[in-house]
Amino acid sequence: MCIVHSLDVASPAAFLCAQGGCEACLEALLNRHERLVHSVLRRQWRGDVACADLLQEGRIGLWQAVMHFDPHRGLAFSTYAWHAIERRMWRAVRVARRQWRRRPNSSRSESASAQSELPNPLRIAEDALWWEAVCATLAEMVSHLPEPWHEVVVAFYGLDGGPPTTLAALGRRYGVTGEMVRVWRNDALVQLRMPLYSARLRQLCGQNTRTAYARARALNRAWLARRRRRKGR
Repeated sequence: MCIVHSLDVASPAAFLCAQGGCEACLEALLNRHERLVHSVLRRQWRGDVACADLLQEGRIGLWQAVMHFDPHRGLAFSTYAWHAIERRMWRAVRVARRQWRRRPNSSRSESASAQSELPNPLRIAEDALWWEAVCATLAEMVSHLPEPWHEVVVAFYGLDGGPPTTLAALGRRYGVTGEMVRVWRNDALVQLRMPLYSARLRQLCGQNTRTAYARARALNRAWLARRRRRKGR
């Protein structure tokens, strides 16, 4: 429990305090990052679940992110929380769709189905730890890219927690065309697909197979061939 609350809510100590049971720090962090829930909702909502219900699910995802975030891993909290919120919302959508398909069944089967969808605390914790490992591994991979590839990948995919930046906007930032930025991004992806970079992430995501590597090599060959054709024009 935090005794003195002059603590900066933006500091790593605020997360540790909240995870230690401090309700004041927990509420302050939830309020500070509430906008993330609304941002994810605006991008993901398709009408399958009521907006108010998805907001509640997103807030649960935000709470889980606060309680499992490790501020010393070098990953922005907004990036970590965005995916936790998104995952929670999509889980609610999947549950709603399954329940809709099973609507003609008896009330007994509906009750059993609803009980089977109750969240498992152990599974939630395991998912949070897995996602933390994925985010940390991805951040480590991207950090080894040279500039401007590194900044382009981070900005284009919103890996810093902000909204994704368009190729045109990145082109204006660097004083080049959006097509040139696309070349940089694709060159970076070619490098990131190489086993030296991607092996750990593939293991975490179940993509460490011959088929997955063959698909990555095919993507790389296709892009490099396209680049050669353009240069030959």
